[in-house]
Amino acid sequence: MAGVGENANKRETICIFGTGDFGRSLGMRLLKSGYPVVYGSRDPKNTTLLPSGAQVFSHAEALNTSKIVFLAVHRENYEFISALSDQLDGKVLVDVSNNLKMNQYPESNAQYLSQLVPKANVVKGFNTVSAWALQSGSLDASSQSKKNKTMQMSKVLSWRLDLYFALGMLGFALYVLLGITSLPSVSNSVNWREFRFVQSKLGYATLLLCTAHAAVFGWDRFLQPKWYRWGLPQAYMLGIVIPCTVLVLKLILITPCVDKMITRIRQGWERVPKDQEVPTHVNNSSLA
Repeated sequence: MAGVGENANKRETICIFGTGDFGRSLGMRLLKSGYPVVYGSRDPKNTTLLPSGAQVFSHAEALNTSKIVFLAVHRENYEFISALSDQLDGKVLVDVSNNLKMNQYPESNAQYLSQLVPKANVVKGFNTVSAWALQSGSLDASSQSKKNKTMQMSKVLSWRLDLYFALGMLGFALYVLLGITSLPSVSNSVNWREFRFVQSKLGYATLLLCTAHAAVFGWDRFLQPKWYRWGLPQAYMLGIVIPCTVLVLKLILITPCVDKMITRIRQGWERVPKDQEVPTHVNNSSLA
């Protein structure tokens, strides 16, 4: 009974003609799936690049081990197939080739193979799959399901992303508004108070939003040494140095004590030396 079970679980050997990129990738994927793989090659001694676990024989010897044959060679190299017509009798021959150009031949490669080996069951398949896809396993549903794990979304990362995009969109909108008001046709149609408000108040608001946008992008990276490659700060850190300096200086200028003094200077006030000060009161004794 044990022997019957082993025979039932034993998978059929697959034969592959062609040891190029696609043939090697297909053999590697079949071996990982548990199928024995036998290669048919013109040079059976050259097994350097073939996947581990596969066997290599001549074309005729490889056909004796399998009923399913994958033909992974170009049409220009089909000349050896005709000599194997009798051995391919009743076997499944899978053509995986593609021509270099559309309508390059009057018939398809599978039709041409049916003419060369009429006793074989020629089918077309795997011609839309690349060798890279077979090697990387991107088409393997079982491996993809293991990789696709559901990760819990961090609340901090969630509101950080929302804040990042919100600041960026608002800053860009105000930046566009500043650009429009700078046009001569627009600036000439507004009074100086409106122009000053847009270029000054909204200008600093735009600078603040854009700087905050860049700061939220970096977040706490400036505190982590791993982000300082070769001891150099990242580009976003250098990009916010001047805006932060401008904002800090502006913050100093709008403090009440400084702003009051600047307002007086703008209104024409000048500091008079003490020796040139005019007395603002009259002595009571002189009035008597």
